[in-house]
Amino acid sequence: MECNIDNRGVAFRRRMGYLLVAIGMLLAAAAYWFVIWWLWVLAALAAAGGVFCLFEARHKWCAIRAMGIETKI
Repeated sequence: MECNIDNRGVAFRRRMGYLLVAIGMLLAAAAYWFVIWWLWVLAALAAAGGVFCLFEARHKWCAIRAMGIETKI
């Protein structure tokens, strides 16, 4: 896991991570309020994706780029 993104990529992943964690929290609140079981699944997936994005930003590493796929950011 070596650094493979620049500061623009780090900023993008950090914003995306915070956004996904916030969406996950909103979905969890909606699942609790409306008692809809599948919203819990979506909330968990959104929150996990957000945490992974924050992990990538922290380590200046992109999993997609590590697999050899070029990204714009």
